[in-house]
Amino acid sequence: MSERNKALVRAFVDAINAHDWQRVLGLLANDFQRHSTAAGEPVVNSAKDLVAFLQAEFVTFPDASETLLDLVAEGNKVAARHHFRGTQFGPMGSFPPSGKVLEATYIAIYRVENQRIAEAWAEWDNLAGLKQLGHTSAV
Repeated sequence: MSERNKALVRAFVDAINAHDWQRVLGLLANDFQRHSTAAGEPVVNSAKDLVAFLQAEFVTFPDASETLLDLVAEGNKVAARHHFRGTQFGPMGSFPPSGKVLEATYIAIYRVENQRIAEAWAEWDNLAGLKQLGHTSAV
């Protein structure tokens, strides 16, 4: 089961990188939930909410891509260390486009149910990202 769940997370990341929103929806439970306290992220309470969130992220970072660095699975959970890279060509909340590249590593934990991703927790260092993009000075 662990290998199958890791394959599901790999397929999910591949579908996001390909902007294949129908495939993303097919890999998620309809009542998917995403939890994150990073930057006061919007509430994601469905697969469709997540797709809308990701589509907005690609407006801000149209060349964004993610790479899976590590996957560890046990039972119905998969822990992943992701690498994100994208150039900020669109606004990010109140921050205007910077034209700068953001490279960040973040951690996510996925819960699998009925061979679909049912829930995710994702956290990263937003302050480091804002510094890279030039939206705040080093403290």
